Amino acid sequence: MQPIIPNEDSQSLLTSAATRSVWPLDPAVTFLNHGSFGSCPLPVLEFQRELRERMERQPVRFFVRDLEGLLDEARAKLAAFVGSAVEELVFVPNATSGVNAVLRSLDFQPGDELLVTDHEYNACRNVLDYVAQRTGARVVTVRIPFPVASARQIVAAVVGAVTPKTKIALLDHVTSQTGLVMPVESLVRELNALGVDTLLDGAHGPGMVPLNLHALNAAYYTGNCHKWICAPKGAALLHVRRDRQDRIRPLVISHGANSQRTDRSRFLIEFGWMGTGDPSAILTVPKAIEFVGSLRPGGWGEVMRHNRDLALAARRILCGALGIPLPCPEELIGSLASVPIPDATSSVPSKNPLYLDPLQDRLLAEFNIEVPIIPWPAPPKRLLRVSAQLYNSLPEYERLAGVLLKHI
Repeated sequence: MQPIIPNEDSQSLLTSAATRSVWPLDPAVTFLNHGSFGSCPLPVLEFQRELRERMERQPVRFFVRDLEGLLDEARAKLAAFVGSAVEELVFVPNATSGVNAVLRSLDFQPGDELLVTDHEYNACRNVLDYVAQRTGARVVTVRIPFPVASARQIVAAVVGAVTPKTKIALLDHVTSQTGLVMPVESLVRELNALGVDTLLDGAHGPGMVPLNLHALNAAYYTGNCHKWICAPKGAALLHVRRDRQDRIRPLVISHGANSQRTDRSRFLIEFGWMGTGDPSAILTVPKAIEFVGSLRPGGWGEVMRHNRDLALAARRILCGALGIPLPCPEELIGSLASVPIPDATSSVPSKNPLYLDPLQDRLLAEFNIEVPIIPWPAPPKRLLRVSAQLYNSLPEYERLAGVLLKHI
């Protein structure tokens, strides 16, 4: 995976009204939080609507005769986008489901060690804890400082925690709270050499950074399509290396469990049908890849470069306004950037599990700015995290910086 080289031409970071108009975002809100749930462009949503109408016009034909072929086509296009063999890729509803499918399929014994960093997304860390409690395995948490000095520091910390008892490492590809693009190529290579499988939580990976899952060679990779690919909600991928597929079962056991088919693998058969649902989000993924890639003359390479350049510029603006050093090297930044802000003054915990800090509420209520304030590593410490998508522009981050200077 080649690093994206930032382009310092600030004119390229100004968003045209035409580009912004293809997203159904509230024009009154400065939306700097694409990273949480994404946003799906209007033409992509229209394609999904057409699929739903087709499904309801003749449901039996759609599900019984057409769906498998449609899923095969969608999987082939997504596989090409992420550098995967078609036979190693299946669809799941979201990355958390992918993490669950892998960890809850594997057999662990008392005393086995399950490696994770303290940057891991809470939902997926909870899966690891659940599996450990049920099996008697032990979760080993590696501390990665933030601010962090280098990718080498991260690799050394993770690899240094491996012991003969380590069975798997659950690692973010892009950390949710701190916005770090982890050095996954080095991590997977080092862990493979030590005989430790890696499960990469790539919730933010597809569409943010170039992917070649075959070359990466992780045992397991799961990633969302609704975030940076901008597909509808309910579409994600699970990549399982061919030599690990006999271990992995879907969360829902259905018809595929006793299928007598021999024309495809049990892995594809079981994940291909887990009961009746709405597959339109999954089937819309190729349209999202095509449409978002068409928004820049250079296609997806230019989309990713633009968003990264914008995130780097936004980080410089915020750190300059707050008078703080950049918290990590540029090589660890994609389309997210987190910066430390002054500690929270209230010790009252939020009732919302997705951490609505009072400052986050205030920024939206008083200034129409939607941006997450994240308690990390623990209250009262907190981070502000900005996202950069094609509909964002430099003046939005400058406005945020001005508000922060007056109100924190």
